[in-house]
Amino acid sequence: MLGVAAAALLSGQVAAQTATAPQARVFRMATSVDAATLDPHATNALFTFLVVHQVYEGLTHRGDDLKVQPGLASRWEQVEPNRWRFHLRDGVRFAGGEAFDSDDVVFSIQRSLAPTSNYGIFVDTVAEAVAVDRLTVDIVTRVPDPVIPDKMTRVMMMDRGWAETHRATLPQNFAQREETFTVRNANGTGPFVIRSREAEQRTVMVRNPNWWGTAAGIAPRGNVTEYHHITLTSDATRMAALLSGEVDMVHVVPVQDVARIQRDPRLRILEGQENRTVWLGLRQDVDELAGSDVRGRNPFKDLRVRQAIAHALDLDAMRRTTLRGQGVPTGSMWTQFVNGWSQEGDRRTPYDPARSRALLAEAGYPNGFSVPFECPTGTYDEACQAVAGMLARVGIRAQLTIQPNAVFSQRIRRQEPMMFALSWGVPTFDASYTLRAIMASRSVGGAATWNAGGYSNAEFDALLPRIDVEGDPEARRALIRQAHAIHNADLGHIPMYHMMIPWAHRAGVAITHRADNQVQVREIRVE
Repeated sequence: MLGVAAAALLSGQVAAQTATAPQARVFRMATSVDAATLDPHATNALFTFLVVHQVYEGLTHRGDDLKVQPGLASRWEQVEPNRWRFHLRDGVRFAGGEAFDSDDVVFSIQRSLAPTSNYGIFVDTVAEAVAVDRLTVDIVTRVPDPVIPDKMTRVMMMDRGWAETHRATLPQNFAQREETFTVRNANGTGPFVIRSREAEQRTVMVRNPNWWGTAAGIAPRGNVTEYHHITLTSDATRMAALLSGEVDMVHVVPVQDVARIQRDPRLRILEGQENRTVWLGLRQDVDELAGSDVRGRNPFKDLRVRQAIAHALDLDAMRRTTLRGQGVPTGSMWTQFVNGWSQEGDRRTPYDPARSRALLAEAGYPNGFSVPFECPTGTYDEACQAVAGMLARVGIRAQLTIQPNAVFSQRIRRQEPMMFALSWGVPTFDASYTLRAIMASRSVGGAATWNAGGYSNAEFDALLPRIDVEGDPEARRALIRQAHAIHNADLGHIPMYHMMIPWAHRAGVAITHRADNQVQVREIRVE
């Protein structure tokens, strides 16, 4: 939402646009999880970004072909090994009317570096941002960073004055449930502005009549003038809305409904592998697991127990039955889309329940043990149920709790779960993103860490600075493979499968399926 003055300005702009527009085109999309906040730097979560990036923009943009394109910066170059120069577009304004310039870029990058930001992984190598002039910014890094343009696709730009006026110069402390103005209000440069928002229900956006991209011819394909982002947590309700015509698209399609939709001539299925991996996290940094029936020790600290868990998972059966083919079993922490993937790193721990039980006995748990197991509602809660069943067969009694995504995310950020499943995408398409945010020790990942299990290996951590400074691409990939091998030998996390992402929409909607599971509403055409 906008402030009162900005809303009045926007109202007049929209009215003028409506008077000249040939026809309003409404696009309604239902998904399973709402944005947890509108603060663009508070929580690095897929569903939050799905909403926020319709309103806010980065210096660069990842198009439907997943290649990096100009965004608020028209061009950039690496002027020194540790310095990237971005040339900003002239004439860009925020929805509230404020001019966009280099001061806003410096502010937004500083804000992303703040302790309460969860976007630190995108600025992890940044030493400072420097305004060269009104429309030129240098991003200075501590070490040479070849993926800065990729990272800038995710660092959204805010207006400094607007944030200062509303006492929001720091990102919302999402983990502590802080309420700030930016939680429910937004003021971006993007193609859409928020007209109304009912959290966990519906967010309505309308075209920003002053979006710079219209004059620049950035999105000639899209014709959507009003976008309804609808949250329907129930799979049955979401699919019923599509079948009845209440929504034009479903972003999260239950795997059991794919075949039925494919048979309906009114509907279309788009599917492909997502650049996202589902894995198990195990709490390894505490001496006792809260909620477990084991007292005085932590089973997950024992490699044999972690190996037992991996051997207990029949991932091929999970793919056939639970996932109905909508998954790719893996031993890797990232997909083949990511720079740093290798066939060797994708080797899986074989399914062997007898070996699993033997390892538990060797570790001193012949009768197994109980442990709380947490998962979010959404696209892999059925997989979590399957995991609990498989572990039960070897004696590990995983007490599953499925929580709303916002609650689960906050618990992860506070590092509270003892055992959990998480899906993790790689928006930079470079393995360093996962290495730092998930696999590195928390002291290395810092404020950007999602290493809720507390895995730590000094040999692994020592490789990260070497990866940072290695300028030869193949030598860098070799170091990434070495780090991955250390982590996989430890089973610091237990990879399970790469997700498939079926989308469903009615005939008459033209949309491109993306491996990052992001919907670019500005590119969609509806009839």
